[in-house]
Amino acid sequence: MKKAGSILRPVPGAISHTARALMAYNLLFLLSCIAFVSSSSHAYVYPPLVEGLSFTFYKSTCPDLESIVRSYLKQLFQSDISVASGLLRLHFHDCFVQGCDGSILLDGSFSGPSEKGATPNLTLRPAAFKAINELQTLITQACGPVVSCADISALAARDSVHLEAVLSSLPSPTSNVTVLIDVFTELNLTTKDLVTLSGAHTIGIAHCSSFEDRLFPTQDSTLDPIFAENLYLSCPVLNTTNTTVIDIRTPNTFDNKYYVDLLHREGLFTSDQGLYEDFRTKPFVIIFALCQHMFFENFVYSMTKMGQLSVLTGSQGEIRRNCSVLNSNLSWYAVDGDGHDGKVF
Repeated sequence: MKKAGSILRPVPGAISHTARALMAYNLLFLLSCIAFVSSSSHAYVYPPLVEGLSFTFYKSTCPDLESIVRSYLKQLFQSDISVASGLLRLHFHDCFVQGCDGSILLDGSFSGPSEKGATPNLTLRPAAFKAINELQTLITQACGPVVSCADISALAARDSVHLEAVLSSLPSPTSNVTVLIDVFTELNLTTKDLVTLSGAHTIGIAHCSSFEDRLFPTQDSTLDPIFAENLYLSCPVLNTTNTTVIDIRTPNTFDNKYYVDLLHREGLFTSDQGLYEDFRTKPFVIIFALCQHMFFENFVYSMTKMGQLSVLTGSQGEIRRNCSVLNSNLSWYAVDGDGHDGKVF
């Protein structure tokens, strides 16, 4: 196995201007990483907050909010750690479609279909939706109806990372880097944000249908041969319904091993491995693979930035009494004797 540091070692012979620039860029990042690690008083840097948002917004109306969320998730993850990636992915899918408004949580009804039914969202985990609804119940019991469903989703995604240590908006796992950059640019997110947020794939699973184009009809040349052989064991033919982990090194730990996978051509999706193949994104992949602290620092920044996309503040939105239904539609929603949601009439 190659040492991670070997990727910065020039091969014998002439070195192009591009190669020199790339090595200098990486060296600067490595020096930054060393400075970061050696600093014991480092505090995370956050992007400017959208007007109306505050990290202490619920300090007076629901002072126990964060402890309620963290306590619930800590217990939940003890029985099923895979829900962590489900909650993180749920937050991504909410924010990338019309902003972070909790709309991904809404069920379809007489008024029309929901985001849940869109093709990119069909693989979102039911356990993640269930967790959000149960969290909302606990929070409402403790504080009343004061915390929005969008904020519950954001808090759940944040603590999922912490406790680990619709078609036009959501890019497909088969997308190339140019498509990904274009999608992120439209949302005022940078190429660096793209590579950083892709690191969320360090936890979670994927269905064969998400990457089978790299196996059939011919094997993708950017796949490591041994890695590809193992993928065929899970997905031997087209349209297999099996799943596999995204990060083969530490699938249940939030760390920087996703980027190490890319260096070894073991990225699962086209949209993953392409980040290491494209000159615009490769430098970020390298530094995050070499410096986990740098990845963590940038992930905090980019997640906070993404979490403010077209947010609803003040009177723009509503505090839903049920995260699956708009308050105006609750009269159409049946509730059984145990308080569980039934069917829409």
